[in-house]
Amino acid sequence: MQTGGMVTSAIGSYNSAAIQKTNLNTQAAIADSNARIAEVGAQSALLRGQKQASALTLKAGQLKARQRASMAANGIDLGVGNAAEIQASTDIMAEIDKNTIETNAVYEAWGYRSNATNYQNDALMKRAGAGAISPFGSAASSLLGSAGSVASAWGNYAKLKE
Repeated sequence: MQTGGMVTSAIGSYNSAAIQKTNLNTQAAIADSNARIAEVGAQSALLRGQKQASALTLKAGQLKARQRASMAANGIDLGVGNAAEIQASTDIMAEIDKNTIETNAVYEAWGYRSNATNYQNDALMKRAGAGAISPFGSAASSLLGSAGSVASAWGNYAKLKE
């Protein structure tokens, strides 16, 4: 009777370890997927920043063209004095805004990539944990642990027969 319990316990230990190993490997695969999604987010943030910077450059160019047309229509010499300073200010402000957009995109991408690194590390830890689990080792350990109880019971049985 105890032998049957010993075998049942070993089978239970094997199945429990196998399920735990499978769960850890599945969690690692999910973490890998999340890391890939985070990298896509980083690339998207950089692309969005490039598009916003391009749109800003276009608008700044249009503004500068309107300024030049307006000043020229009023007979103002565009290369000197206030006219030149206005155009230079427009260029400087456009460059500052463009740099801000690009910096924000890089920071956003960095956040996504930090998350991706965290997911990758999590996947590595899960795989390491899964690699350390041996269903056969768990079953063997259970059998060895139960063997002492079975031997003791047989010893007691033998004493009673005497």
